Amino acid sequence: MFQDLKDSNSSQFQVSEFVLMGFPGIHSWQHWLSLPLALLYLLGLGANILILITIYQEASLHQPMYHFLGILAVVDMGLATTIMPKILAILWFNAKAISLPECFAQMYAIHCFVTMESGIFVCMAIDRYVAICRPLRYPSIVTDSFVIKATMFMAVRNCLSPISVPILAAQRNYCLHNQIEHCFCTNLGVTSLSCDDRKINSINQIFLAWLIMGSDLGLIIVSYALILQSVLKLNSKEAASKALNTCTSHLILILFFYTVIVVISITHSGGMKLPLIPVLLNVLHNVIPPALNPMVYALKNKELRQGLCKLLRLNIKSK
Repeated sequence: MFQDLKDSNSSQFQVSEFVLMGFPGIHSWQHWLSLPLALLYLLGLGANILILITIYQEASLHQPMYHFLGILAVVDMGLATTIMPKILAILWFNAKAISLPECFAQMYAIHCFVTMESGIFVCMAIDRYVAICRPLRYPSIVTDSFVIKATMFMAVRNCLSPISVPILAAQRNYCLHNQIEHCFCTNLGVTSLSCDDRKINSINQIFLAWLIMGSDLGLIIVSYALILQSVLKLNSKEAASKALNTCTSHLILILFFYTVIVVISITHSGGMKLPLIPVLLNVLHNVIPPALNPMVYALKNKELRQGLCKLLRLNIKSK
């Protein structure tokens, strides 16, 4: 698709490839960052694969909540794999060149996976809302069919909605500069090199952010507000504590995910004098969650922790 876009607009493309420079301001020693980034990437892949195997093998984990967790693991691995091989190639082999179709394809994939992760957080929030606020109806509402339909809806939504981002970026005229001060192809980083007006790209980016991420965050806030309201009405402190404990891991991951997105948006729009900060945050936002998510769930969820210990043949008593 992106190759066709390039061919159809060949008269507008004076640049045949982009050059990803890596981390701004630290090009001379940025290769030292490859070790922690590679370790985070491998840790994320290994941890998420363990989560998937555990959920698959343990019959007690064949529940909607864990199905969503498994889908989140797949999305995390996809997001990290979309950017990390290229980043490591830049840092290890100085392979900075990337063709325009590859760049636009990477841009599209990143948007798909990020919005998909946001969508799965919404599904998990709804799952917890029904489990805590409508416990008697939970088995009839949140079924395997519900999980499949919700996942399919999110997949279709998050594959179709961001497609305008690379299409509009491919229609820009890149005639002078081709060096991107970033580790991967972001919409703002790429279109900032265009020689013509990129206002439509910025408007589209903001519109999609509010439409998808904004609506997702709104639904999550409403879900957890209703959960909190329901928990506060419980007479038993033990029951309230147990109910809140099932949401803690979700809230930790959701807060990290959306907080970093907000900070990245502010630093980009504010035009920081230190461009390294938003680039570093952007990279970490795509690398840390795949490693962090399984750890948080393993630590906070007794059933999953027991399943992991059983899989790893560890004789550990889960509290």
